[in-house]
Amino acid sequence: MLGPRVWSSVRQELSRALSSTVGGWASGEGRKVDISGIYPPVTTPFTASAEVDYGKLEENLHKLSTFPFRGFVVQGSNATQATVEMTVSMAQVGADAAMVVTPCYYHGRMNSAALIHHYTKVADLSPIPVVLYSVPANTGLDLPVDAVVTLSKHPNIVGIKDSGGDVTRIGLIVHKTRSQDFQVLAGSAGFLLASYAVGAVGGVCALANVLGAQVCQLERLCLTGQWEDAQKLQHRLIEPNTAVTRSFGIPGLKKTMDWFGYYGGPCRAPLRELSAAQEEALRLDFTSNGWL
Repeated sequence: MLGPRVWSSVRQELSRALSSTVGGWASGEGRKVDISGIYPPVTTPFTASAEVDYGKLEENLHKLSTFPFRGFVVQGSNATQATVEMTVSMAQVGADAAMVVTPCYYHGRMNSAALIHHYTKVADLSPIPVVLYSVPANTGLDLPVDAVVTLSKHPNIVGIKDSGGDVTRIGLIVHKTRSQDFQVLAGSAGFLLASYAVGAVGGVCALANVLGAQVCQLERLCLTGQWEDAQKLQHRLIEPNTAVTRSFGIPGLKKTMDWFGYYGGPCRAPLRELSAAQEEALRLDFTSNGWL
């Protein structure tokens, strides 16, 4: 979690930078908060002794604030009570919304009823809007569409980040929640174009930490209907995106951040640094698409 010292010191300047391009977070009369746009899930920089490097975090945030992102994703949690407490804490230090991942520790018991109960309690008690978060590759649990539809009716649940990569599912969620003021975000830059095509309003994209301008450009091309150019750019982003998500994950993302002028730095255990061969493969995914 970002410490209050850093978030309070950085947030005012970031808000000024962002407001000039995204118009702030104010919602229209009778409408929930607007979460459309592109968001990088910000990495946490560590020192060699595995402590949070707040100075490097601040440097990265200042650099990222030069792109027309809608905001930044900085945290998640699991058990219901802990999630409520974290949500309240994040609201107190200035978070605009809480993205809540599916609780997955007791995987076998997490059916639709249990998940609806969990998210309803969090949303009932959260002082800020809640965004559902389904990331089955990490949790082994997909938030069922029927649960999403039910939860979309909650006045304090404004949308979902779906990282599963199933565009038909994303389209179905958009379709089945069309009568609600509910917004869908793609959970990866690899299927951002396809998600916009079926009604998504933005994306939370790890790749935006290193290719922020390009991910924002893809967003603009989709929103303005320039689908041929959007397709060409999307194709060039697929391999780099896969490299920093599915193939090499956080160690790969942090390594590329170092290459692109940010501070990625070391990973905390149990994650390991990339081998020389992995680093070479990672670099190839970027150079072969013209990004390095």
